[in-house]
Amino acid sequence: MIELIPAIDIIDGKCVRLTQGDYNQSTKYSDNPLDIAKSFEEAGINRLHLVDLDGAKASHVVNLKVLDSIASSTEMIIDFGGGIKSDDDIQSVFDHGASMVTIGSLAVTDFSKLREWFSKYKSDKFIIGADVKNGEISIHGWLESGGIDLFTFIDRYIACGITKILCTDISRDGMLSGPSIKLYKEILQRHPDIELIASGGVRNIDDIRTLESSGVPSVVFGKAFYEGFLSLEEISSYNK
Repeated sequence: MIELIPAIDIIDGKCVRLTQGDYNQSTKYSDNPLDIAKSFEEAGINRLHLVDLDGAKASHVVNLKVLDSIASSTEMIIDFGGGIKSDDDIQSVFDHGASMVTIGSLAVTDFSKLREWFSKYKSDKFIIGADVKNGEISIHGWLESGGIDLFTFIDRYIACGITKILCTDISRDGMLSGPSIKLYKEILQRHPDIELIASGGVRNIDDIRTLESSGVPSVVFGKAFYEGFLSLEEISSYNK
């Protein structure tokens, strides 16, 4: 069964969503991310993708208080991303309750740092974020090309023992236009044993069913829930 992973994106300690990563297209959904996290947990969700958008913009982790509040008040397995650039950043994130970290831009720009972290923390604590546009990885808030194609990037990290890849089709993120089924099938054809986490475009529970039938093991969803197209009742029923 496909694993459902809700996303909570944070700006100024509040739950928001961006459209295609554009900070100028931000919608606030809740002043209390902990309440949102608890509602997911009550619906049977045990994984959470927590994104520090302030941290991503500042290039250092900002919203540790939100991470700490959710980690200390729920039993959810939290993967945290956004702004993790230094040894202090990653240690702080783990110290404040994250079980895993998601690394995107730094995985493109500093391969040696990632290998150092894999050695220190073990590779199973890492999710590599593959944010793709027109077949190439994008970095720095999706504003720049990473200069590497998607499959070369994935191959590099699988060779390091990474098994979790979070692939976001930038063109679909926040657009409620449906997930990139063809892209995910191609990734799984090449690497059938990875934990591929699909991200971007999910509109409703039918999209989740389609991803599951396509063999995708995990999916991150956000806007469909916050805009009311995917309900807690549907999530709870699906998990059962």
